[in-house]
Amino acid sequence: MFAQLFKRASAVARHSTAPFAEERIRYLNYCVHRGDSYWSVRRKAHDLLWIAQRLQHRNNLRVTVDQVRSLVVDRERTSGPRLDLPTTRRRLIANACTWIRFLGSLREPIEHIPFGSRLDEYADWAKQERGLSDATIDRFRRNVRQFLKWYGPLGRPLSSVRATDIDGYLAFGRDRGWSRVTVSNTVDALRAFFRFGGQQGWCNTHLANAIPRPRIYALEGLPTGPSWPDVQRLLATLNTLRPADVRDRAILMLFAIYALRESEVANLRLEDIDWQHDQLNIHRAKRGKAQVYPLLPSVGNAIVRYLRSVRRNGKHREVFLTLVSPFRPLSLSGLYDIVSYRLKSLNIQSPHYGPHCLRHACGTRLVTEGLTLKEIGDHLGHRRTASTRTYAKVNLPGLREVAAFDLGELA
Repeated sequence: MFAQLFKRASAVARHSTAPFAEERIRYLNYCVHRGDSYWSVRRKAHDLLWIAQRLQHRNNLRVTVDQVRSLVVDRERTSGPRLDLPTTRRRLIANACTWIRFLGSLREPIEHIPFGSRLDEYADWAKQERGLSDATIDRFRRNVRQFLKWYGPLGRPLSSVRATDIDGYLAFGRDRGWSRVTVSNTVDALRAFFRFGGQQGWCNTHLANAIPRPRIYALEGLPTGPSWPDVQRLLATLNTLRPADVRDRAILMLFAIYALRESEVANLRLEDIDWQHDQLNIHRAKRGKAQVYPLLPSVGNAIVRYLRSVRRNGKHREVFLTLVSPFRPLSLSGLYDIVSYRLKSLNIQSPHYGPHCLRHACGTRLVTEGLTLKEIGDHLGHRRTASTRTYAKVNLPGLREVAAFDLGELA
């Protein structure tokens, strides 16, 4: 391995005779196999050599992230990388932790969640018995986990939770700026969790019904998203040769034109694109089944351009991958960051900046184009027509017709 990276015999000997040479070779071979560039692997070899020399007094590599950080941050520079540069320190820490984690030796910090086993029981039941989507279960887990972390320090068992405890937690959230919708979502998660707990016998069976829920008025809000001219401006700015722009343009087109959810774009696989019939097979997150869309030429060309010039070939079947090694599928948070960054960089005004705002922009545009709510609901993948009714409030021409209705003799 080292002979392939370095031409000078002295450099090969220095890397080969340094501590943990076998462990470094294993990791560098892995990096080559997954598609890292020559210069990237060479840079990592230098960084790992520097780290290995500072770990040579240890019998093994069982270290924590804090111990790795102390090697980089607490040591004055004598030779090697420029430790006075923050970017260099971050790179060294990241490469060291990734290497040691690959070897299975990094002692990861474990977040202790009070009553975490109960939360795991509920999540498994919600998945297997109720058939809730992964996104819904993740949202419930986050909300319940925050409550358990707040309740745990009180030193009482889960069976002793009272409605007043939950009132106190919700008051704590309101003091931190929670909106009524946030409080309502938290209450929904806690009700589901404690209802399951009552059935299992590890909490009061009446606790779930005693949790007060704030009143949320049906269709009280408007769909919030950028205007369609802003969406067009956003897509136009990404028509460049930069790899990030090529990939992000295809992603944003799926959000804005097909109104896909984050999870639907993240889970889009190569086999879901039927190039022969120009169709997209989208596995709808809430409908639980696939929905077929015609593949528009503009979207198809954007995806083809990304697949041919940017995407790295590998074992992953998901369409959209990260741009740097390790090349892995984009996460939901990664997709959120892409949309948020692109909107804010153009100073596009929107109440929200995640992928869902582009979904709302698409729905609003379909209303202005004169499509029926049924057609819009089908395009958005809604299970119920009630979910689409909110878009009736942005149909200003239709509302003006209602307002201008002539009552004739009754006027």
